[in-house]
Amino acid sequence: MALPQVAHPTYELEIPSSGKTLKYRPFLVKEEKVLLLALESNDEKQIENAVKNLLKGCIQTRGIKVEEMPMFDLEYIFLNIRAVSVGEVVDMTVTCRDDNTTTIPYKLDLTKIKVTKPEGHSNKIMISDNMGFIMKYPSFPDFVRNSIIGKPATNDNILEIIASCIDQLFDGDDVYDSSTTTQKEFTEFLEGLTNLQLEKLQEFFSDVPRLEHTFSLKNPNTGVESEYTITGLANFFG
Repeated sequence: MALPQVAHPTYELEIPSSGKTLKYRPFLVKEEKVLLLALESNDEKQIENAVKNLLKGCIQTRGIKVEEMPMFDLEYIFLNIRAVSVGEVVDMTVTCRDDNTTTIPYKLDLTKIKVTKPEGHSNKIMISDNMGFIMKYPSFPDFVRNSIIGKPATNDNILEIIASCIDQLFDGDDVYDSSTTTQKEFTEFLEGLTNLQLEKLQEFFSDVPRLEHTFSLKNPNTGVESEYTITGLANFFG
């Protein structure tokens, strides 16, 4: 006699970049096990495949392509899947800012964390009067590398990362699209920019929408209240 099938609850959330509704379920024991084994292996490709399979398994809405989603969407989805799978509250310890000594326990409610978009943010970056870029947001490989593995960009690969996020380069009426221009060609073009021009592109990455949560705590010894802001997926579990 076959064993019964377990019914899993489904939840809904609004995708930050599009406003569309996405349905998802908690991750299963077998899916978490595969992810943990992949993380222990320190093999980036193995981890990428495990995260991709976990997300695809948990996302119940058809037509969602995780490989094409912005990194901040993936972080938000992963955070919510984790919340319904393991628990909505994470116990943290915060050091009071006024004396940098006193520590206070803080219960972080993952359901209160949202994606924030800095005021004035734009994906159109001008480097001269007529020349500029239309940028794409960092996507799945960057999500795995930065949020899951915790391997931030370095000076050695920053040009490659910027090049991978170029959607279009335009010079007046001439447009060079990512569908017809290779990443290598974009990288070589970036190498010909001045430092000031490159900094404008780097500012785009520092201002992208991100997971963020702000809260205030009072030092029990001094009575001084301080405000704290947590950003980035990895920091919500530390």
